[in-house]
Amino acid sequence: MPIPNIIAIDGPAASGKSTLGKRIADSLGYLFFDTGVMYRAVTWGALQRGIAIGDEAVVTRLAESAQIDVRPPSKDDGRACDVLLDGADITWETRRPEVDANVSPVSAYRGVRQALASQQRRIGLRGRVVMVGRDIGTVVLPEADLKVYLDASAEERARRRYEEIRQRGEEADYEAILAGVRRRDEIDSTRAHSPLTAAADAVVLDSDQLNADEVFARVEAICR
Repeated sequence: MPIPNIIAIDGPAASGKSTLGKRIADSLGYLFFDTGVMYRAVTWGALQRGIAIGDEAVVTRLAESAQIDVRPPSKDDGRACDVLLDGADITWETRRPEVDANVSPVSAYRGVRQALASQQRRIGLRGRVVMVGRDIGTVVLPEADLKVYLDASAEERARRRYEEIRQRGEEADYEAILAGVRRRDEIDSTRAHSPLTAAADAVVLDSDQLNADEVFARVEAICR
């Protein structure tokens, strides 16, 4: 069996899908494409243009008109990929605190999701890509050669986030993190447009009892 040309990895927040996707992409020499960067690009573009994040219609029009591209990293500065908005490299701008604070409502807008799904599909169909998100195997690239749904309990995902924050030397409240994870799960799984769910033909992995190395080994074995 040939190595999959298009790999889709979906799953809930903090399930480890981005870590897995990056390692698989590096192993295969593929583009790693976390679709969350597109929502960040739209958010950055809206903030730069003085568009109110709460104005769904205007933000949606921006998502429909903006040309966003994601390509392999052109610089050795720690980036996982290049993020281009209308030809301008905004890779690091998408990680700014003001983007963090505003990206959630943007990513929930139905029109924005529809517009960006089209752009994600355009990039994914180039092939040699590992695309990570919440609706890749079900909506964006249902024809992906390999679909993985990486899951874990809310408690385990909250524990991992808690440990990550503590390891950075920062204070963390486990119960607050757990509440946030459950809230995000509720939003993702019940939204009317492209809710979070595993594709019927996805390989489902529950990582509660698996560490990152074990998850990677299982998926790499499937790929090869």
